[in-house]
Amino acid sequence: QVQLMESGGEMVEAGGSLRLSCAASGIIFSTYEMGWYRQAPGKQRELVARITSGGGTHYVDSVKGRFTISRDNAKNTVYLQMTSLKPEDTAVYYCNVVGVNVDNLRSRSWGQGTQVTVSS
Repeated sequence: QVQLMESGGEMVEAGGSLRLSCAASGIIFSTYEMGWYRQAPGKQRELVARITSGGGTHYVDSVKGRFTISRDNAKNTVYLQMTSLKPEDTAVYYCNVVGVNVDNLRSRSWGQGTQVTVSS
């Protein structure tokens, strides 16, 4: 059974920083591309950052230069360092596997997420 446990979200002022963590179990973590998704109120969930099994990273334009995704395969953990936070970054943040070939795994692996609130 896959478990993904996100933590680190809180309320911060605009311009502040946060570091999110996601501990994974039930999968061979090192073999999966992992991503951070977010869902703002009234909006669809979007993938904002992803990291391949080899450590390559990709970001959506809205967070490029401000967010950094990393992973520690020894700890089965993926991180999201967020800086220069903006009110529009307010959302529930989730981690999960990435890729069209893991749709079934992803659909049954969503965790509770962690709330990030950025005040102006």
